[in-house]
Amino acid sequence: MKKVLTYGTFDLLHWGHINLLKRARDLGDFLVVGLSTDEFNEIKQKSAYHSFEHRTIILESIRFVDKVIPENGWDQKVQDIIDHDIDIFVMGDDWKGKFDHLKEYCEVIYLPRTVDISTTKIKKDLCV
Repeated sequence: MKKVLTYGTFDLLHWGHINLLKRARDLGDFLVVGLSTDEFNEIKQKSAYHSFEHRTIILESIRFVDKVIPENGWDQKVQDIIDHDIDIFVMGDDWKGKFDHLKEYCEVIYLPRTVDISTTKIKKDLCV
């Protein structure tokens, strides 16, 4: 079984998120999503509308997602890859090069972002 891992906050879920999750799942047989906790989002100076618990419920209901794990910090990725026997690490190409150090543990793939949609854009559009 080929296992894939990705990470994110996945707040204000939109079709760009779904595209990423589908394309990540299409690369293997089992998709693990590391979901940023509320505490980790504070460290990243990022706010989420939905709580970690609610974002977990949302992600677990998506057919492309097989397992959701908490992302508590930047440094846990290597251990998650080992603990979950990950073959492929996937992120959006806005992170290109930032996770190349993980190539010694698994394949690293940066997928193109979905054009014209982002949580930041949604938040900005709603505030207009």
